[in-house]
Formats: sequence, structure tokens, C-alpha cells
Amino acid sequence: MKTKTMIAAALALAGLAAGAAGAEPFDDGQSKTYYEAFKGKKVGFVPLSMGFDLTEGWNAGLQNQAKALGYEVMVRDPNWNTEAGAQAANGFIAEKPDVLILHPLDMQAYNRIVQKAMAAGINVIQVNLKSITNGDAYVGTDWYEMGVKQAEALVGACGEGSGKNGKVAFIQGMLATPTATISGQGAQDVFDKHPEIQVVATQAADWDASKAQAITSTILKQHPDLCGVLGLWDGQDIGTAAAIREAGLQDQVFLVTSGGGNQSAACDNLENGNFDAYYSYDVPGQARDLNAAVKILLQTKPEPGSAPFALYTPLKLITKDNMTPASCWTLDQLKASGG
Repeated sequence: MKTKTMIAAALALAGLAAGAAGAEPFDDGQSKTYYEAFKGKKVGFVPLSMGFDLTEGWNAGLQNQAKALGYEVMVRDPNWNTEAGAQAANGFIAEKPDVLILHPLDMQAYNRIVQKAMAAGINVIQVNLKSITNGDAYVGTDWYEMGVKQAEALVGACGEGSGKNGKVAFIQGMLATPTATISGQGAQDVFDKHPEIQVVATQAADWDASKAQAITSTILKQHPDLCGVLGLWDGQDIGTAAAIREAGLQDQVFLVTSGGGNQSAACDNLENGNFDAYYSYDVPGQARDLNAAVKILLQTKPEPGSAPFALYTPLKLITKDNMTPASCWTLDQLKASGG
């Protein structure tokens, strides 16, 4: 009897195991179709360039999600070359991925590419920089808001009630980019409301730190009493900060800049006094929003261009005084986060 009981128990356990192995995964009414929507899908990504914190951060987030959900993210790097970027995008269009992510350096150059991709049935996301033509989604900074906030910070440091002379300089990037064109309008609209602010120089450094350093050095020689500088990107404004430091004017010249909030680019430069105020558009948050846009489009499959939406990034002011260990991020952290 004991042997028979043991055999019966073993058979029962085997039956339970077989039943469990053959059981359908739990479906709450949406989960099954959610996961099925991503399997085998393809996403193309054309950044303006790889190899710096913004694009590496977004790609880390994209690759983490793709691996988790079973689709593929393919990256083609044009290395800051608009023509090469257009060729890469056209190559993707010919291959017809389900979603195409573009990071256009020039507002005009990708207009036809966005239209061509959507005409081919491909949903288009533009990240942090966008063409005049909307795609299906924009994920990134409201550059007008950025210009307004940075200019307001400069007014606070150099304008009425500051005890300073109101003399400021504006170091632009590439003028064809939304960062320069739209942020410049936002900043000017603020300055127009503050006649005590005198913009003594506005020059483009083309996102090049060495150019920014040379330009700022010349401005400081012409205006040794300069109160502040508005810069548009931390990678460029390292050069601006170097010129201010070389002139021995770190205590006099207030430098406000912006970027993705990487530890070495943002918090380290606030800590060492290179930057005075920094507006972060938080690359990990943008990567999360970018992933959300991909998931929405792969699940809903809208007719390209039929229902465009935007996920604008909340801007975060970081200064040496309000900085915490959580204010900035590193690429290693983002790669390891699984987000």
C-alpha cells in the first residue's frame, strides 16, 4: 500500500507539472496583446552623432527596452554630417522598419525625409530636435521654454536689483538647429522686457568648445566688465567656461548653460565653478519618454501622421547650492538600470 501511495503521488505531481508547463500565460485582458505587439518589430535610430552623453544615454534606454520586449533597435551614426544622416534615414526607409527615430541637426534638412517615411507607412519619432514637419511623436525639450528660463536666470544675476551692469553675451550653437533658433527667440523675448540688459555680443560657436573658447576670449577682451553669458549646451560651454577662467573672471561672469544632466558634463562643472546655473533636460527621463512613444506607436499602429503627439521634457534647474547626489546621472547607471 505504501508503494502504491508513493506511485500515485508521483503521478499526481507529474500531472501538475505537465499541466503547468502547458498552461497559457496569465492574461489580464491587455497583457497578452501588449507583449505580442513588440515581438519581432524593428526600430531605426538616426542620431546626429553617437559618442556623446545625449545619444549614448537615449540608445542605452532604447536597447534595454528592446531587449526586454523582444524587438530590435538599429542605429546608424552619421557623425554630425547632415548629408550622411539623410542617407542613413533614406536607407532605413527602404528597409521599412516599424518606427524610425530621427535626431535632426538641421530644421529644414529632414523635412522631406519625415514626409517620405510616413508616406511609406513608417511611424516617425523625432527626439530633442525636430524638423519643421511634425512626425508622429516629438520627445524632448521645449526649446522656447529653455531660452526663456536661461534668460530669466541671467536677468536675475545681472539685471535690475542685482547691483550689476546688465552686460551679457549670447554664445549660440549652429543657427539652423531648433536649440539656437527657438531658444534664441525665447531669450530675446525675455531680454526685450528688461531694458537694463544689454546684449553686447551674439555669436555662433557651432557646438564646438574650442570655437566657444576663442569667441568668449575675444568678447571678454572687448568687454572686461561683462556680467554674464548665456550658453546653449554644456559640451560647447566647457570652452566658454575655460575662457572665463583664463581671464580670471569666474567670480564676475555668471554662466548659464543647459544639457542632458550627465554627471561629468553638468554636476562636476557646477561643483568646480565652471558653470553657475544649469538647466537639465534629464536624459534618463527622455529615454523613458522615448521608450513610451515607441511602445504607444507599436501597439496602436496609427496611420503615419494622423495623430501626432508630443512628450515635452520637464526642465530641471541645477546649481551648486541645490545639487544632490541624484541631480545627475552616468551612462553606466543608465545601462544598468534596465529602463
